Formats: sequence, C-alpha cells, structure tokens
Amino acid sequence: MHILRVANFVSPTSGGIKTALRAWGEHYRELGHEASLIIPGPGPEISQEAQGTVYRVPATPVPGTGYSLMFERRALSRLMDAVAPDALEVSDRSTTRWMGRWARRRGVGSVMISHEHMTGILVRRTPIPEGAAVRAADLINRRSAHDYDAIVCPSRFAAEEFHRNGIDARVVPLGVDLDTFRPSRDLATYRPPGPGEPLRLVHCGRLSPEKRPALSVETVRELVRRGHDVEMTVFGHGPMREELIERARDLPVVFHAYITDRAELAARMGTADVAVAPGPLETFGLAALEVLACGVPAVCPDEGALQEVVGDAGVVAPSTPAAFADGVETLLTRPGAAPRARAQAERFNWRASAQAMLAVHAEVAASRPRPA
Repeated sequence: MHILRVANFVSPTSGGIKTALRAWGEHYRELGHEASLIIPGPGPEISQEAQGTVYRVPATPVPGTGYSLMFERRALSRLMDAVAPDALEVSDRSTTRWMGRWARRRGVGSVMISHEHMTGILVRRTPIPEGAAVRAADLINRRSAHDYDAIVCPSRFAAEEFHRNGIDARVVPLGVDLDTFRPSRDLATYRPPGPGEPLRLVHCGRLSPEKRPALSVETVRELVRRGHDVEMTVFGHGPMREELIERARDLPVVFHAYITDRAELAARMGTADVAVAPGPLETFGLAALEVLACGVPAVCPDEGALQEVVGDAGVVAPSTPAAFADGVETLLTRPGAAPRARAQAERFNWRASAQAMLAVHAEVAASRPRPA
C-alpha cells in the first residue's frame, strides 16, 4: 500500500503532529508499505527520508502562529495525482478537507485524522456564543465525515464530538519513542526533594494561546509564594515566547532555546522532579507523554485528553495556579510517582499505533475498490 499523508500544521519548531507523521511514516515503511508526505515549506522541495518521500510546497504564513497553510488546490491536486497513492491520510482540515473528495473521485480510500477539538476551538478562541459554536462544530464535523471514508482521533476526548453526532470516529492513540525518551536517573533510588530542597519543574507544550502556557508560569509564582525553592525550565517554542519571558521576568523560570536533538531534550527533561502540562484542549498530549517516559510525573488539567494520557502517573487538577501548585506538592509526597510515570508511558508505542492506522486503511480499501 502506498499511503500519502498531508498536513498543514508542521514547521521546523512544531511538535506533536510532526512527530506523529515521522513515526507513522517510519513504521509504515518498516511494515512493508510505501509512504509519502506533503507539508508546507520551507525546506527542500523533495527529500528522501526515513519516513518516506517528503514534498514541501509553497504555503501562506499565518501571522502570529509560526505555521503556514497550503491553499493552491490545483497545484496540490496535480502533485497528488503524480504521487498516485493507494490511500490518503490527511492530518488537518483547515484548507485540505476537499482532499477527501479528490480521493473519492479516484477510487482512493481516505482517512482524516482529527488532531484538533473543533468545539473547544470555537468555544474558547472565537467570540461565537457557546450554543452557536457547538452547532457550528457539529456541522464542520459532519461535513468532514461526509468527505472522508473514515475519521480517526487520538483520544476519547477528541472522538466525543464526532460520536455525539452519530459518527463512527476510531480512536488510535499516538505512541512515544521509549528508547529516546527514557529516565536519566535510577528511578528505584530516586527521592523527590523534601521541604527546603531545590524543586525542578519542566513545562510541557508549545508556547501558543491554546496550550495556556501562562498557567505554568503562574504555578511557579504560587509555589514561590508558598516558600518553595523552585526553578522551572521551559523547552517549548511558539508565538507567546516573548510575552511569557516578560511575564516571568521576576520568577525562577528559564526559557531554553529550541532543541532539535531529541536525545538531548529527553536527558534535560529527565532531570525534573515534576512536569506541568497545562493544555486544556489537547487531543492527546505527546509532550506530556514524552516527559512521563523520562520518569517525570505530571500535573495536568481536568479537561481535554491529557488526563487520559497521564492516568495515575500524575495529578489531574482544575486549571488554576493554586490547584496546579497543590498537584505539584501532592506528587512530591506520592510514593513511587517517578516509576509509575515511566510505566504509564510504556503503555503507548508507535509500532502499535502504526499497526492500528494500517488496519483502518486496510478496512477502507476493502470497502472502496478502485474503479475499473
């Protein structure tokens, strides 16, 4: 099977979707399939990579986001015809929903992966009243389901907005590279810091409004107010970086430059005692899963999919600085929190995730043969 993947929200400093695309592509190929990928530039127009052939096309930058969108339908359609896939996998629907219809006209099976929670986006990030926002999200989701042969979501939270409309969205959790993201210390002998000892925190997530990174900064402020000797390291990147640096100027928060070497990132994250993962609308939370794999327990919000990923390897709390600070303090006194974090991460792996995606593609292909 030749699987063509398409995604908009991929950039040199992006995280989860780019990681998922790379991991799935590599495993598709290891399992005997061909994989191609179309994403926005910049970068080489065509490159041969471990994940398959990557095509980078001209795109329009979206101000204030760090992302670009592909709008040129005719050029994209010609490129897709030239690639001639057996299956289409689209990880975005901002400017690409039409691709499902492209696939249908050519007898190619199509799968849309919903990496975003449309209801949450419209309710939280637009001035639309909540009732109207929910109805608009339902309409968008029904149209997506109409255009594609199958809908895949990375969590139950992401799938719920399809299920409430009677749409059979499949749940395929993402994975984590357990060899790269591994503990940098002996979890059996590790002892969390006690009262008066330095406490090391790490922030998980991109520095963009929908991830609510300011909650991490304000959690540090609350911990300082309570008398903790705390320092937080922020590894994420994004459009809010300068604003957050200004907000944290009087706090022990260190903003690290973007780290491209994932082994180095894992080693640095693994020195933390507790992670703070504040994203309220995560449809999975790969950054949090990676820090769990390093043996670091996490505090996450009681909304979104993070609570599914973190499970009992952390604390679920309301999205306030006081509640998150309480969660940090709870994890410092919870026996076995670090090894439990690693054990939770070991429930997720990319091989199983890729095999589940291939099963969806095979099912779609069986129900949609190519025209004679």
